[in-house]
Amino acid sequence: MSRRTIRLRLDGAAAADRSYAIVIGRGVIDALGSSCGGAAARRAVVVADAAVAPTHAARAVASLTGAGIETTLLVVPAGEASKSATHATRLWSDFARLAVDRHTHVVAVGGGVVGDLTGFVAATFARGLPLWQVPTTLVAQVDSAIGGKTGINLEAGKNLVGAFWQPRGVFADIDTLATLPDREFTSGLAEVLKYGVILDAEFFAWLEEHAAAVRRREPAALEHIVERSAALKAHVVERDEHETTGLRAILNYGHTFAHAFETAAGYGTLLHGEAVAIGMAAAARLAAALGRVEPDFVARQDSLLRALGLPVTAAHLSWTPPAADDLLAIMGRDKKTLNGQLRFVLPTRIGHVELVDGIDAALVRRVLES
Repeated sequence: MSRRTIRLRLDGAAAADRSYAIVIGRGVIDALGSSCGGAAARRAVVVADAAVAPTHAARAVASLTGAGIETTLLVVPAGEASKSATHATRLWSDFARLAVDRHTHVVAVGGGVVGDLTGFVAATFARGLPLWQVPTTLVAQVDSAIGGKTGINLEAGKNLVGAFWQPRGVFADIDTLATLPDREFTSGLAEVLKYGVILDAEFFAWLEEHAAAVRRREPAALEHIVERSAALKAHVVERDEHETTGLRAILNYGHTFAHAFETAAGYGTLLHGEAVAIGMAAAARLAAALGRVEPDFVARQDSLLRALGLPVTAAHLSWTPPAADDLLAIMGRDKKTLNGQLRFVLPTRIGHVELVDGIDAALVRRVLES
């Protein structure tokens, strides 16, 4: 079993108790039990989506029970619809039925939906339970399982209800990526590409050179993209855990557009990464319209998106978005909106982006209509 460990270190008076390891490699799920046992866990509840319950979640349960930890498995339906108040309520009720207490550890096994939902339930039940993340999709391994953002969707928009709740540890098992359907794996590459645009020009260039190896899911390429993405995410979270300085907001590059697309389409119509890819393409065009980047930036980003198999317009997914004004209304409810003014994360070059306030809605409308 090969593994690499990134330590996410949080500042503050109680930071020592909230810093944690992100363990990356092949077969690392099997080390879950020893880590939880080392954290004094005697009882655990594993929450998994139905797609991974008989496979990856079963391995997690076996690892925990093998370490002498009494373990219960709860299963939620696969898909974005599970990231809801309905399923949060169901899990709260299940926890109450099982007499879960503050010494019970909660383990989320699955993609971003399960990680966000389970994390939110762990943050709120009994005012906070120890949480472990075992992400089994690419988007979860490189992004959503790291950093403590948890939440559920409302009909009005994505992630409008949530909490910051850091896990005790993250186990990103590269072997799980081999089981992903092609569309879901490709969707996750949007978050990988994002890190190159916002923080690391060398990583962007590496992706341009190795796009074919990544799409073939060569193990060495997968380990590199997960490790580099996780390290960049940890770097940002360490410096702005609760989005108070504006630094962490850069992780939302493309997401203001993307969340509007997902909400308008209905959760599950677009995969998150597909929406993010289209959102990044739109954000680049908005930046070009504002004179923040040259047209060659847009072309280079579009080229890499396509090389990784990602869409640059909704038309590539045979989905017709609603009118631009309807999308703008959804964007107006985005968490980054300030005093009713739209804010976007926009690039100035490969490897650097900024949070920009007060963008004219008419310009955003033209980008959406184009």
